[in-house]
Amino acid sequence: MWLTEKFGLAVPVVGAPMAGVSGGRLTAAVSAAGGLGMLGAGSAVSAEWIRTEGAIAAASGKPYGIGLMAWSVADHPEHLEAVLELRPALVSLSFGDYGRYVGTLQDAGIVVATQAGTVADAREAVDAGVDVIVARGAEAGGHGRNAVATLPLLQAILDLTDVPVLAGGGISGPRGLAAVLAAGAVGGWIGTAFLTCEEALTKEPVRQAIIAAGETDTVYGTVFDAASRAGWPDEFGGRSLRNPFFESWEGHEEELKEKDSAHEHWVEGVKAADPARMAIYAGQGVGALSGRPTAAEVLGSFAAYRGYLRAALSDGSK
Repeated sequence: MWLTEKFGLAVPVVGAPMAGVSGGRLTAAVSAAGGLGMLGAGSAVSAEWIRTEGAIAAASGKPYGIGLMAWSVADHPEHLEAVLELRPALVSLSFGDYGRYVGTLQDAGIVVATQAGTVADAREAVDAGVDVIVARGAEAGGHGRNAVATLPLLQAILDLTDVPVLAGGGISGPRGLAAVLAAGAVGGWIGTAFLTCEEALTKEPVRQAIIAAGETDTVYGTVFDAASRAGWPDEFGGRSLRNPFFESWEGHEEELKEKDSAHEHWVEGVKAADPARMAIYAGQGVGALSGRPTAAEVLGSFAAYRGYLRAALSDGSK
């Protein structure tokens, strides 16, 4: 399988880069456990943060990756410079005009991925020359499109191209991983399953809210981006846990962008780690989460995909 052979993995899992969650410690733990951990470098971090957390991720000597947003790199070229200095095994560059950076990263010996939420996105990725495409379905947590569910999107992209394809969105355990591998994906792009891990940057009130959430408790929209004023393009909303702040502002995003008091209310909520006010990005697989596992325990559970895959491929004969 391309993914496991390329990076020497024991389990075909890439830990999705999640800003505010996957710092160096979680990234290193996922890689050490046999997957490919990824550092989530959000727009608000400094280049020095990327260097520091990247060094933590690299300390074990295992391959790891870093995730960047193209719209943010355009404003923060120092982020890309820091990544090029670190030379991780994989860089994910999505959401914006990423094509201009693909060659630079590949020239540095870095494998380049991008997330696609539609077949049109995937065609652009092929034209840009990326090494691997992430079929990111609407079920996925965090930012992306809300256009197509994971399974129909994965099938369409696999039919489109021979470029390796990872599947992201709704893969909450080994059954889901087996399903996308059977369809032809080279691995799973998995974020939500790692949200409550011991090594994650997730603060305790947020962790408890995630554990309490069910699969129907997520919403998709741009409310939190309007409140944060971080610069996210409106075409890429985010899937997060429903909370009172989202409910009070849904449908009034343009007003929210201009309302300073609401912005301050949101900022205070983030600082206080208040689940009622801040964005808690999570996918529809959130209902499967319980407790505070280690990354190794999560990877160990995903390793059971082999049994489900064998059962699915068996014709029942002895």
